[in-house]
Amino acid sequence: MRHRDTSVIYLLLGIYSLMISWYYNHNLIILLITYIFWPIYLIYELLIGHLSHDLWKTIPMSYFH
Repeated sequence: MRHRDTSVIYLLLGIYSLMISWYYNHNLIILLITYIFWPIYLIYELLIGHLSHDLWKTIPMSYFH
């Protein structure tokens, strides 16, 4: 059961990184590259500050409004 919990978190973080990529780029090729290398992309976005100032929760909410 523990392995299943981590795989769900891994899936959700992958979807979250795809949402961030689409929010900033709107390009299917970059979205595909992000899908392949999403852990590296998510760390990159955190380090350069694209998720600061409450953007980490504003970006996902922009898809549901």
